[in-house]
Amino acid sequence: MVKTHTNPASGPPIVVKLGGSLFNRIPDLVPVLRASGRSLFIVPGGGMFAEGVRKLQVDDDSAHWMAIAAMDQYGWIIASQGIMTSDLLQVAPDQPVVFLPYCSMRQHDPLPHSWDVTSDSIAAWVADILGLDLLLLKSVDGILENGNLKNQVKIPVKTEMVDPFFIPFVLKKKIKTTIINGSLVDRVEKYLRGGAVPGTRIGTTFKGSKRDTIGILGGA
Repeated sequence: MVKTHTNPASGPPIVVKLGGSLFNRIPDLVPVLRASGRSLFIVPGGGMFAEGVRKLQVDDDSAHWMAIAAMDQYGWIIASQGIMTSDLLQVAPDQPVVFLPYCSMRQHDPLPHSWDVTSDSIAAWVADILGLDLLLLKSVDGILENGNLKNQVKIPVKTEMVDPFFIPFVLKKKIKTTIINGSLVDRVEKYLRGGAVPGTRIGTTFKGSKRDTIGILGGA
């Protein structure tokens, strides 16, 4: 028996962080994102481009901006599969858009310049600015504790699944955040259509409607 999460609603806009570890799944994920009929504001990870920056022994300021530029590069890979791009903090009606963050981040410069802040925290900042929920697509089911999937995180915890800045930030800003396994494309499709899938919720505000409850799905 696996605890699952139901998307709060099948229609409203949502910020989707598409992790760099899902590079090989992009051709399969993009058709699902496009077919959802939803306003998806896709924040790209840095992928292999950001990993290249990590290998360079440059100062924190330089590394920060180089890593954000790496997100733009990964964003163009996503866009090459048929999704439009934008460097504006504005969703597109009923369709996905890939956000290229470099220009906006240079303009606002809202986050610390440190490897404690990665594309996950940038996606959280974007979700906060836009007032939207956040979906993190990772290559894992969610946050694990002693090898078991954590159903919900309500206080800061140590994990390698997200950067150290991320969980305290989303809790402080009350951003409804869900992590699911983006390498399993059927799960992404089901979640975007309002279905229940395994994952980890981060936050204390998941309550209210029936569509916002935690369900059980055997054999998922």
